[in-house]
Amino acid sequence: MILLDKPYVSNFLKETIVKYDFPALDTGNITEKGELSLIQPEEVIENFRNDPNSRLYTNSENSINWVVNHLGFTKLPEYINVFKNKVEFRKLIQQIYPNFFFREVSLSEIDEIKLEELPMPFIIKPAVGFLSLGVHKVLSHNDWDRVKQLIRDEFTEAKCLFPIEVVNASSFLIEEIIEGEEFAFDAYFDEVGEATILGISKHLFSSETDVSDRVYYTSKDTIKTYLPQFLDFVKELGDRANLRNFPVHVEVRVDKNGVLIPIEVNPMRFGGWCTTADLTHYATKLNPYHCFLNNIKPDWNKILEEMDDDFYSLVILDNSTGVPSKEIAKFDYDALLNKFVKPLELRKVDYKMYSIFGMLYTQTPKDQFAEIEEILTSDLRGFVEKN
Repeated sequence: MILLDKPYVSNFLKETIVKYDFPALDTGNITEKGELSLIQPEEVIENFRNDPNSRLYTNSENSINWVVNHLGFTKLPEYINVFKNKVEFRKLIQQIYPNFFFREVSLSEIDEIKLEELPMPFIIKPAVGFLSLGVHKVLSHNDWDRVKQLIRDEFTEAKCLFPIEVVNASSFLIEEIIEGEEFAFDAYFDEVGEATILGISKHLFSSETDVSDRVYYTSKDTIKTYLPQFLDFVKELGDRANLRNFPVHVEVRVDKNGVLIPIEVNPMRFGGWCTTADLTHYATKLNPYHCFLNNIKPDWNKILEEMDDDFYSLVILDNSTGVPSKEIAKFDYDALLNKFVKPLELRKVDYKMYSIFGMLYTQTPKDQFAEIEEILTSDLRGFVEKN
């Protein structure tokens, strides 16, 4: 079964629901009337009461509140909490990484923090958060005052956009910098806890201080190189949390010595806003939603053999222009598309509400990768017109 909620449901997910006749419940008034044949909340609840091995996927963590309120008799709220709360997650894996520094602080305690007690540089982020909100890298003592004010400003705005379950500003996690290249991958655990990976993406950054979500890409080489290591990690994760019939979106870093350290695990979904699962489909023809809900284990050897050598990228067009969204009259999407050899899909977003102009999927030959490097460092100012 699938829960649909704001802020975005992709056409690919809707087509999957129709094609495979998956029962779907709209918990956020996100679909148009008559667009999908939807079920009633009671049907989801009854299904879980009759079958403990029922599977539930949601496109958005906005649905977490619905799950907690209606499916409290299942293991789902327990699973959600251990991953959604980043402090609980660090405690879960503390025995695997005993030397990793982390500390929980409240928003009111931020001004009382003694920097000499913390590793410098460090990351501060909400214990419960979404889309890089409130995530900052502190490089020096002088940087700290600036970051504190940014956090206060961001959460004043964020509380108006997302439910308290998604963005909770009462608690923050301070942790040491995790070095290395960053990756995101989707996975699920079946009825006996066996783990299956459904796609791997590399997260690119424009600089040492960049914490944005501008570019993720996947490729044959990326999946082939990291699949065994990521599968080993997610197996151990599932064993520690005793996960069953559960989808996750995992973010990790791999350092220069090949050591994997997890950043976070997002419960109940793959990449938010229907991103990474749809990217996997473009690159591999695999349907991650179908795989999880129908307990399908991909034949990665066959998939990799049939893949081409191109890069498949997700470009998140966050507002990095320096111009407040309310002062922007127009974003030139046509000019943006002309920057790419093979754009696959453009998803426009209400940038005045979410400070994101849209999301772009592209296919890029290896010898054209400069187009991805260019958009990674672009401030997008050349695409906007002010009021």
